Amino acid sequence: MKTFSSSSGSPTLVDFVLVPRFNMMALTATIEPMRIANYLAPERLYEWHYLSAEGGGVEASNGMALDTIPVAKRVVSASVIFACGSWGCEHYESPVLFNWLRRQGRKGVILGALEQGVYLLARAGLMSGRRATTHWSCIAGFAEQFPKISVSEQLFTEDGNLITCAGGTAGVDLMLHLIARQHGDQLASEVADQAVHYPIRQADTLQRHTLGGATEDVHPDVKAAIDLIEANIEEPLSVPEIAAELGISQRQLERVFRRHMGCSTVQFARLIRLQYARVLLTSTRMSIREVSAASGFNSMSYFSQSFVQCFGKRPSEYRLAWPDDELAPAWPGTVFSFTANTKITSESSAG
Repeated sequence: MKTFSSSSGSPTLVDFVLVPRFNMMALTATIEPMRIANYLAPERLYEWHYLSAEGGGVEASNGMALDTIPVAKRVVSASVIFACGSWGCEHYESPVLFNWLRRQGRKGVILGALEQGVYLLARAGLMSGRRATTHWSCIAGFAEQFPKISVSEQLFTEDGNLITCAGGTAGVDLMLHLIARQHGDQLASEVADQAVHYPIRQADTLQRHTLGGATEDVHPDVKAAIDLIEANIEEPLSVPEIAAELGISQRQLERVFRRHMGCSTVQFARLIRLQYARVLLTSTRMSIREVSAASGFNSMSYFSQSFVQCFGKRPSEYRLAWPDDELAPAWPGTVFSFTANTKITSESSAG
């Protein structure tokens, strides 16, 4: 791909385009390696600026706000532009921003995206037929909206002049990779040491260390069962089919699943399918019936009942992941909360 460039003796210019409720962690993880590189180098290597469609203060999902320059007033072309978005970015629209991003792309600027900022590049028409990534929890919804974009779960991707990053701490690895390309492995290694970040992960490293909420020490049969569950959401496998695939008895599968996950295989599989349905509801315009079918539910009434039990809202009330009238984001229905509630219920029943 095209490398960062700057005039001789001048720092590399990086612009971060912010939309409301962007993820501050993803932003700072990307900035800090540049700050440390400036600290270590004999001259200033990087300079960055914050932009937005209209300018002014833009608030992150954690409540912190940054002052921004309107994109229309940014007259100097940066070497790379990162679109930064998170909650609500699935439906964000701004002709002003999209037109500006297209103009920068035509100039040959490297265009990047952090977490759900990938939606901004995709909606601007800059990614058709390209490879990309985003945060693992958003991949299903993004793939549904943009079937012509090849999206995969890894830390970051590079495809021509496009860079997409999963967010979270993946920004550290991305920037170390780019620093090494521009200034050499030695500087990148020293930046990593200063950040106490080791090892430096490669682009194709999986985002999740443990899939489906399973911990590292979980039984291998449970891990294998979770892989099968996640790979067959639309047409779920029955417990006997999962056991047969693993070459163990159904009784053995249920025993190790309850011991390690705190619930039955069926309960866990239903939770994974409901989590998948929630992503489709919040990030696509699929009907509730379509979401139900895509999540492996044959009965609409059973889907709605299960959804309410898990998330406390009907599917029709969950089209926005973070409604405007809620002060802070919430994402109920995690494996942790589900198994904790299952344990409490079991103990109460036993008492």
